Amino acid sequence: MGRELRLSDSDGNLTSVSVTGPRFDLPTIEPESEPYWTALSEGRLLLKLCASCSQYHSYPRPFCPFCWSEDVSWVEASGGAVLYTHSVVFRNDLPPFGEQVPYIAAMVDLDEGPRMMTRVVDCEPDQLKIGMRLSFRTEAVTDEVTMAVFAPEQPSA
Repeated sequence: MGRELRLSDSDGNLTSVSVTGPRFDLPTIEPESEPYWTALSEGRLLLKLCASCSQYHSYPRPFCPFCWSEDVSWVEASGGAVLYTHSVVFRNDLPPFGEQVPYIAAMVDLDEGPRMMTRVVDCEPDQLKIGMRLSFRTEAVTDEVTMAVFAPEQPSA
């Protein structure tokens, strides 16, 4: 995938250069996080829960970031969240984000407690309200990688 960069020298002269680069949106799937990514591909969101201090955490790691215990296990999240903050991204030069603008980058507070960075989908930016309820969804990025995204919670019938 190619893209064009505009570079300037010390005199302010612009030069355009075509470059091909890696996809910056794809995670490196490590053995410790592999169950997380597998669950996402199955439509489930996993968190780590510490047996020592009962705190949930995300992003997955082999120890609790609160008490440093290694007695942590995978648990399925409820999928509910609250919008903490967001930004509408209109320009991004990293592949493949440039082809996806505008998009909504967000931080959400999961019902279990952890705050996570994600995208909000199926929503116009002017509909976003800090504190609004969101629901977990998945979005396939490639055949191998699925990402967690969130959408406005649908009212109960």
